[in-house]
Amino acid sequence: MYEANQSTGNRPAATSPRRKTGVLALTLVAALVLTACGNKKDEHAAPQGGAPKPPEVSVLTVKLESIPVVSDLPGRLEPVRVAQVGARVAGILQKRLFTEGSDVKAGQVLFQIDNAPYRANLESAQATLAQAQATLAQAASTARRYKPLVEANAISKQEYDVAVANEKAAQAQVAAGKAGVTNANINLGYASVTAPISGRIGRSLVTEGALVGQSGVTELAVIQQINPLYVNVTQSSSEILRMREALKSGKLAKAGDNAAKVIVYTDDGKPYPHPGKLLFTDLTVDPATGQVSVRAELPNPENLLLPGMYVRVHIQEAQVENAVLVPQQAVTRNEKGNTVMVVAADGSVSPRPVQISQSKGTNWVVSEGLKEGDQVMVDGFIKLGMGATHVTPVPWKNPSDKAASPAAPAAGAAPQAAAPAADKPAAAADAAGNAAASK
Repeated sequence: MYEANQSTGNRPAATSPRRKTGVLALTLVAALVLTACGNKKDEHAAPQGGAPKPPEVSVLTVKLESIPVVSDLPGRLEPVRVAQVGARVAGILQKRLFTEGSDVKAGQVLFQIDNAPYRANLESAQATLAQAQATLAQAASTARRYKPLVEANAISKQEYDVAVANEKAAQAQVAAGKAGVTNANINLGYASVTAPISGRIGRSLVTEGALVGQSGVTELAVIQQINPLYVNVTQSSSEILRMREALKSGKLAKAGDNAAKVIVYTDDGKPYPHPGKLLFTDLTVDPATGQVSVRAELPNPENLLLPGMYVRVHIQEAQVENAVLVPQQAVTRNEKGNTVMVVAADGSVSPRPVQISQSKGTNWVVSEGLKEGDQVMVDGFIKLGMGATHVTPVPWKNPSDKAASPAAPAAGAAPQAAAPAADKPAAAADAAGNAAASK
């Protein structure tokens, strides 16, 4: 046995049929893999001359529109009318005839001051007037009797002149008496304190039983008219000058009518439902701040806003004609200024300088440099950096406008499902190799 094995090891071993079969199977598998890789390369080859397909980039097609020029300024609300309710006569405050914080009408009685002394003054004035009227009647009668007597020389001219003078003095006393009655009536009316304007009244500053009006006018309450309201803001004088020059040169157009539109935003960031209008811009500039006072008027029918509140005010004083809104990510800035990348009809990309007038949300307002139909590149800039000279434009979709869709995961799963199919040649090779090894 030992000798037989030794002799066998000294001559070349013959190739068994089983080994030949395994080698043949591996050769076939390698051919399949090479064929599959060749087909895969052919699928990715471009139809023309084998050149790679231009990469896709997102573009925004330019549309010209009129875009409002809006100034965002802080503002403070102020009532259009404020009136102090005061006691104009002295006396004891007897009654408060209104509900604090309620709306009152002009002429409505708010307080009642003790009017007994003023009724007595009125009666005294009326008595004085009656006495003066009686004196006038007697003096007038004497003057009438003396007139024919002086003409007949029955009395002296001096006596007649005295009678006429007495009549005129009595007439003056009657006039003074009437004025006294009027004054007494006024003071009696002041004892009933009324609202000078319509509006909302605040709290009472005095209570019943207090002595008011003893030394000057005593303030009893405050009425504010809060529909409409004033909105007071300040704006940079340089900004106002720039806008006026732009309006004069035609770069900007007036916003509709002569009165600029005013939108107020409250603390929660929501716009107030009633737009206002710009009333005036002050004629002087504050030398300390360089600001100009601006006043607008704002309707307040539901009384939602109150005087003293701070708000954000958007004033639309003009609008940019034939302007373009582009996403801020589409604009780059270099030493030459603001630039966008424009995709031509043949897919070539070139930079284009633009002029930006203002921002609006996440967009820039481009006033110069773009025309209707231009395709502005928004996404895919990294592909240009990889050496691409031509691109395939696809419409850009604003991410903020996209709603979450349940079908999105299914679409994303498609490439994963296709991936195993691409690996079929490798799987076949593994199976063939395993089969050969098992034989």
